[in-house]
Amino acid sequence: MAGLVGILVLLVVMIVLQMPVGFSMALVGFFGIWYVTSLSSALSTIGTETWAIFSSYSLTVIPLFILMGTICFHSGVNRNLYQTAHKWFGRTRGGIAMATVMACAGFAAICGSNNATAATMTTVALPEMKKYNYNKALSAGSIACGSTLGVVIPPSVVLIVYGIQTGQSIGKLFWGSTLPGILMTVLFCLTIYLLCVKHPEWGPGGEKVTIIDKIKSIPGATEMIILFGLVMGGLYTGAYTPTEAGAAGAFFALLIAGPIRRKLKWKGFVSAIVDALKVTCMVIVIVWGAVIFGRFLTISRLPFLAVDLVSTLQVPPFMIMVCILIIYAIAGMVMDALGFLLISIPIFYPMAINLGYDPIWFGCILTVVTTLGAITPPVGICAYVVSGMADDIPLSTVFKGVFWFIPAYVVTMALMIIFPNFVLFLPRLIR
Repeated sequence: MAGLVGILVLLVVMIVLQMPVGFSMALVGFFGIWYVTSLSSALSTIGTETWAIFSSYSLTVIPLFILMGTICFHSGVNRNLYQTAHKWFGRTRGGIAMATVMACAGFAAICGSNNATAATMTTVALPEMKKYNYNKALSAGSIACGSTLGVVIPPSVVLIVYGIQTGQSIGKLFWGSTLPGILMTVLFCLTIYLLCVKHPEWGPGGEKVTIIDKIKSIPGATEMIILFGLVMGGLYTGAYTPTEAGAAGAFFALLIAGPIRRKLKWKGFVSAIVDALKVTCMVIVIVWGAVIFGRFLTISRLPFLAVDLVSTLQVPPFMIMVCILIIYAIAGMVMDALGFLLISIPIFYPMAINLGYDPIWFGCILTVVTTLGAITPPVGICAYVVSGMADDIPLSTVFKGVFWFIPAYVVTMALMIIFPNFVLFLPRLIR
């Protein structure tokens, strides 16, 4: 009962009052432990867990991968990616929107942030689509949905946090989400193609580009390919751990953007450090609050009772998993996706394992379903970013464009459920 009251009453009220989700979870967890045990136990738990979190070596992977992304952002890698994709695919009908999705996927592979990708591509790609009179809803929807690939395609902050909280291999989680991320990219492009076939005026073709210009644009994508290859290749071969991969990624990004390409000035470097610190602090506070809240749930025995209840249900595990995913999709519409993920993992993770689901597969499919929260109303932060940076596109138009891409998310999740080896094939190859 204490666990249910903590989740359904206190935590929801605090979040509705717009209190930061990390502090909301920590406060509910503290008072919950106090109520169930004692004040001294609650104070001891706060001190012990805070020290354990902030002294954890594995947690350093978060600021390192975030720094890698901010360095790439401030050195203009995103613009180079878009220009390359635009020259190769912009000529076809709907090609500029497809190029935007591909550039989002490429930038996601070295950034891992939805918001940064949405802000970047709105600035870079939206003026180009306006130039060719693209449908506003299609333009905004392709940017908003393409930016969610930053959570699915590794390195992903959500996967890192999930791996730390559940003790799963971050490297295997990265490889497990790679194929679903590629599939989502292809399905987004297919959605754009089908829309433009039905409504040719929505996505007119761009200017013709010679094969010489296309070849000359290829170096614009090499930075991303090299960086992604160095990080993921090192993880695959076992050359370094996920934490060391974050350090290697930040170092290689700095090396490519600075001495080699000479595109990162001192001002950009300082901005990259500041942005990385801001995002890191936000993520770590959420993790801290989630761990304290998780300890409260464990003491209240709510997760164990939930597992026992599910075990007695006379329904197939498949139906229970579908219900869990629906809960995540609905919750993502009304609160921060990462926050809800961390709140709910202590409850649903034991349940999924008890039902016989692979923990790597579970983490990857949760990553896909939580991306819906970044584009669906009322909280869809990526939609807000696109609308806020595009003065002539209202939020309702962005959500209208997003709606056309939702089937791509559903198809991806359906294939992951029907063919779990689609997710687990690459992780099983890792040493």
